[in-house]
Amino acid sequence: MSFVPADAGYAQRVRDNFARQGAMHTLGATLEAVSPGHVVIVLRHKAELAQQHGFMHAGMLTAALDSACGYAAFSLMPADASVLSVEFKVNLLAPAQGPWLRCEGRVLKAGRTISVVEGRALQHEPGGPERLVATMTATMMTVQGRPDVRG
Repeated sequence: MSFVPADAGYAQRVRDNFARQGAMHTLGATLEAVSPGHVVIVLRHKAELAQQHGFMHAGMLTAALDSACGYAAFSLMPADASVLSVEFKVNLLAPAQGPWLRCEGRVLKAGRTISVVEGRALQHEPGGPERLVATMTATMMTVQGRPDVRG
């Protein structure tokens, strides 16, 4: 699908907003790619993010997928808008072991107020095969008149 962002400066706005997000900083996640309606966030599997069996904790993976979906929707919103997750469903398909996890968010339907986004988490080694470990279907809301809180 091809989308036209409402704001020509969407990519820098997404990057600036991501840089202010403490949760992604805590996870060690980085924003790898931004295009209209599509975002890629990557994070390294590490012990601090694992559950008792050594796999990436589902909550950590869900947080990264939620951000990827949110920023994908945010990339299409007006410059004065912010994004809020309204609902999401996660399917955990396989234990996430890393060493790297790539979380992609892709807008399926961009609306004036509500957008539907799909997320995919892929485990991979640079230069190696990828393995789909989780999917997300998310509903994101465009919030007008409430500026982002800057910390």
